[in-house]
Amino acid sequence: MNHLDLIQACDKDWYAYTHHTFVTQLAKGDLSQQAYLHYLKQDFLFLKHYARAYALAIFKAKTLEEMRRPLPSLEALIGSEMHHHISYCQQWGLTESDMEAEAEDVGTVAYTRYVLDTGMAGDLADLFTALAPCAIGYAMIGERLIHAPDTLETGNPYYSWIAMYGGEEFQQSVQQSILFLNQLLADIPIASSRGQQLIHIFRTATRMEVAFWQQGLNAAMTR
Repeated sequence: MNHLDLIQACDKDWYAYTHHTFVTQLAKGDLSQQAYLHYLKQDFLFLKHYARAYALAIFKAKTLEEMRRPLPSLEALIGSEMHHHISYCQQWGLTESDMEAEAEDVGTVAYTRYVLDTGMAGDLADLFTALAPCAIGYAMIGERLIHAPDTLETGNPYYSWIAMYGGEEFQQSVQQSILFLNQLLADIPIASSRGQQLIHIFRTATRMEVAFWQQGLNAAMTR
């Protein structure tokens, strides 16, 4: 099996994630700023746990080669992506200390702890399957929106987000992640109990992504 099998097996949840109202409003430029600011702060907290998950991959690895594989992603997350996220958020008036002091929303807690718990209880295939919806989904969303004729570019305060995730650098990095995931999945029959277990993990993580978008919209409605 491979990542496309995972997506196809939970296509309804995947569509709900990649075509969520948060995403469509972001593309049109009419997303509530309160929703976006809430998302940015929660995404900062999410990325910290995302980095912990890659550190967990090194801990769970059985060979030196397996230990080497997550290291570039971990270094990129802590040394580059977190830095870019903080710099980007400063443009929206959010400082690193602001985001560190932010309380984790329920969806953030549920998603991040699910990924870490799945990784602790399982092996590398379990962990990277739980991590996969985030990177793969953002790449697919970015690529679709950057080429969509109804995506507003001029005057859209959120277009830089679309440009980043639809850009070549992010797209290439995700392809490397997909390659590694597919290597982990290659010898697992999709119809086997193990294959179905991994589909369940992928579907659950995808549903967590839906909830992550939704909590941003919910936060804007309560203010």
